[in-house]
Amino acid sequence: MNYPIDSLSPNRRAFLKTSALVAGGIAFPNILSANHHEGPASPNERLNIACIGIGGKGHSDSLEAKRYGNVVAICDIDFKGRAAKTLEEFPDVKRFSDYRVMFDKMAKQIDAVTISVPDHSHFPAAMYAMALGKHVFVQKPLANTIWECRQLLLAARKYGVVTQMGIQGHTYEGQRLLKEWTEADIIGRPERVRYWTNRPIWPQDEKLKFDAAEKPSHINWNVWRGTVAREQPYSPKLHPFAWRASWDYGCGALGDIGCHLFDAAFWAFDLDIPNRVEAEMSTPFSDKVAPSNAVIRYQFDKANGKKLRKPFEFHWSDGGLKPTKPDGFPEGQELDRQFGQMIYGSKGQIYSAGGYCESLRLFPEEEMDRVRKAKPEKKYPRVKGGPVKEWIDAIHAGTQPGANFEYASRLTEVVLLGNLAVRLGKPIEWDSENLKVKGIPEADALIKREYRKGWEFEAIKA
Repeated sequence: MNYPIDSLSPNRRAFLKTSALVAGGIAFPNILSANHHEGPASPNERLNIACIGIGGKGHSDSLEAKRYGNVVAICDIDFKGRAAKTLEEFPDVKRFSDYRVMFDKMAKQIDAVTISVPDHSHFPAAMYAMALGKHVFVQKPLANTIWECRQLLLAARKYGVVTQMGIQGHTYEGQRLLKEWTEADIIGRPERVRYWTNRPIWPQDEKLKFDAAEKPSHINWNVWRGTVAREQPYSPKLHPFAWRASWDYGCGALGDIGCHLFDAAFWAFDLDIPNRVEAEMSTPFSDKVAPSNAVIRYQFDKANGKKLRKPFEFHWSDGGLKPTKPDGFPEGQELDRQFGQMIYGSKGQIYSAGGYCESLRLFPEEEMDRVRKAKPEKKYPRVKGGPVKEWIDAIHAGTQPGANFEYASRLTEVVLLGNLAVRLGKPIEWDSENLKVKGIPEADALIKREYRKGWEFEAIKA
């Protein structure tokens, strides 16, 4: 059954203003389970899972949840759109068009929540869930503002839940090989990574307008808009897919692919947050819509908390802007059209086609013989199954998966700094501890959004 918006209880309506229910005088344990477990759930018990967003990527996420747990509730603002196909898999599961109502009606029956909705709604849905003691799986990017990433990290610590961001590559063999090859000195000292992607593959430039249209009666546009203060009538140019182009609702090409591509090197090389970011080029954009092309350079002066002898670089280009093939690249082979990365070290180079560092090749080709001869030790545990299964396994074990919010908040911060540099139009010196761009106070409004009335959250202090 779908409940109308005004069926929210007074306590739940007040929740957003008080942030975490504790502030409103209602106390919850660190982990609140439907079965009232003391500590992690038994490996023999299937978790009760609610799925928020079941269309698009939510289709596969909800099917994975069904495979490894009991899906007891599904929530989507449009069950006749992309969610319709997934709906066939859950004919008898309770349905909601507003996750706040779902929590209000079913909180005690839910152990964990998957969140696969547009980027701007990751934050409020996850904050609700964590404050109720629910373990959360959130699709990448973790949020679409840097302030929200930090708040999600602090909430995860406060409520002691098991968290995971959906980046498939973090569970793949390639990431572990990259770290093992590097530690075996196969490529020498890591120096820089060159990234590229054909995204955006949706309309995205300054000319794009989100024209208003008559809203279909089955779409819950109020919940879709969520926390964004700027007025926006229903537009088919936003829902169901082109929201990625919007600064308010998405994160452009970087938000779509950046977490995937940056993940391997950021993790393998133990990089800290970049100290400097510059947009070297971008096509025209507006205050609402991201550019169709951008070239961004990141500088990292620390790794694992230690000052680097030479700054490390990420060099990103999107909109189909590929780099030239480097010397020694296999004759007749082209760089992957959709996305890829070239990892440069002081003694070698690695090419990985695709978005997840799933295939590593040293070049020139004969350099692969060095890997075979060196036989780097497999030091890092391999993950069986994808990120949803890893998350569910961690809940049962009382541990944290690889892309938990401690890691995911930092990775997403890196990605969003690129968009910040594009929007400001000047190089930025970043103070991560205080979430400030040095000397550019106008950046503050882009780091933390203005919140729509009734959707505000009280800040969690570090």
